[in-house]
Amino acid sequence: MLRFAKIVWTSFKMALQELRSNKLRTFLSLLGITFGIFCIISVLSTISSMQRAVTNDIKSMGNKAIYISRWQWGGDGDEFPWWKYLKRPVSKYYEMEMLKQKVPAIKHIAFVGAINDVIEYEDDIIRNINYYGITEGFIDIQPLTIGAGRYFQQTDFDHGPNYIVIGNTIAENLFVKPENAVGKQVKLKNQKIATIIGVIKKKGKSMIDAWDYDNSILFPYEYFKQFAKEDNSDPNIMVQGDDNVSVDALKDELNGAMRSIRKLSPTQENNYSLNDVGIISSFLDPIFTGMNVGGWAIAALSLLVGMFGVANIMFVTVRERTSQIGLKKAIGAKRSTIITEFLLESAFLCIIGGVIGLIIVFILTLILSALLGFAVFIPASIIGLAVGICVFVGVLAGIIPAFQAARMDPVVAIRSK
Repeated sequence: MLRFAKIVWTSFKMALQELRSNKLRTFLSLLGITFGIFCIISVLSTISSMQRAVTNDIKSMGNKAIYISRWQWGGDGDEFPWWKYLKRPVSKYYEMEMLKQKVPAIKHIAFVGAINDVIEYEDDIIRNINYYGITEGFIDIQPLTIGAGRYFQQTDFDHGPNYIVIGNTIAENLFVKPENAVGKQVKLKNQKIATIIGVIKKKGKSMIDAWDYDNSILFPYEYFKQFAKEDNSDPNIMVQGDDNVSVDALKDELNGAMRSIRKLSPTQENNYSLNDVGIISSFLDPIFTGMNVGGWAIAALSLLVGMFGVANIMFVTVRERTSQIGLKKAIGAKRSTIITEFLLESAFLCIIGGVIGLIIVFILTLILSALLGFAVFIPASIIGLAVGICVFVGVLAGIIPAFQAARMDPVVAIRSK
């Protein structure tokens, strides 16, 4: 074990010596390894970070939640038949009430209408704001955190006072500090006056952006009806089942109940859609897979070029150290020792190239995190994979030069210059 450690240490020192004595040649030869590791780590890290962000966004849409709407998420195949869905009736508030009675597996249910309009405070006006009219079950399916003030109480949902909860970005634009917004009165659509009772804690950018809370206003649904009719707000019924009920089982129960509520005959097709948030994951998975394959293809080509570069370095190194190799063999060094030294040196050279690539990726993650709005990180497993690839490529690149050195005749090698 101690002998092997000495071989490893000697190989490491020789790799550093090669780098110091032939900086430009070694650097150019390692560019392929550096770029290949850069591609692998950057692509895998970015995709891993994106998948984590998407997973968190899907969770924010409600764990195991089902959205009942006239629209089908993702459409049907390559062509989206929007005209078919447009003719469907929108979800109705009374349908939510009937579902409560007909489907005992429902744990939480909410009705949500949405429109886009303005908010004004004194001389300031912000357009393209999301108005969400919600019922009391909304926060049970869509957990959100109030940063200042309070959320709606049951009496607010029952009586529909002119109370609203606004997003953090709106509060910052109108009042500088979110806490300053609580208690202020603002003008909404049709110049209606509303009182701000709470500000949603800042959420930041989202990959899916299903609920852009930062730029949204929440209304008790009874109050929201003053701004938009049911047919014009394209509402959704949000349903979450009991913990011991699977999504598929819940969808089956909801499907039977909705057909009964809408009095559809056995020959009529559904005029509504049951959208499972898991559809989003299944839709995005092939995209992430394709990106992974593309990253690996580019990386493989770069690593192949880099491997030939490292092999070239090792051939030159063997030629330059011919007399040293002969001397080692003359004093009793085994072939396996010579081979191990050169393979380890080749692997260390590749690791050095990989470390350079890793440093570049780390700098890139800081830039991407600022631009994309979600944290881009390098998982430890990917770093381990990169090191393993460097060692593997290094061993492949050094096999032929190492065996060439091990087969040398010590007498001939010592006499060479």
